[in-house]
Amino acid sequence: MLITRRLEFDAGHRIPDHRSLCRHLHGHRYAIEVTVAGDVTRQDGNPRNGMVLDFSEVKAAVRASIVDVWDHAFLVYRGDTQVREFLDTMPDHRTVILDVVPTAENLAAEAFRLLAPRIAELCEKSLKLENVRLYETPNCWADATRAMFEG
Repeated sequence: MLITRRLEFDAGHRIPDHRSLCRHLHGHRYAIEVTVAGDVTRQDGNPRNGMVLDFSEVKAAVRASIVDVWDHAFLVYRGDTQVREFLDTMPDHRTVILDVVPTAENLAAEAFRLLAPRIAELCEKSLKLENVRLYETPNCWADATRAMFEG
């Protein structure tokens, strides 16, 4: 069975080598959908009876790993030294330095890497992170799937 929880956050970024407007500093209202695979609990008296996992548990994991860290932050590629130096001039600026260019594809993959162990720890039964879909805009998104990380 698959279940999905969606959360939203705001963040800035830039794509330094882009040939169009995305090379400039800008921001997005991102949405992240996290899909978890597992068996439905079938046990009277169990708070998860009839569920794979309580949606609130998925929400808490996504908030702790992604949303609370990336929300209202500037997501910057480690190699983008010009922007990193600029951001360093602002005291207490919320900056997240990434080892990859912060495209939708790379952010979805990074979110998957951060969430997979956290989802696996949520309970004693076998749960697996199946998919992370990251919307950069309502019409543009990237999917990071379990198959990408198992091969």
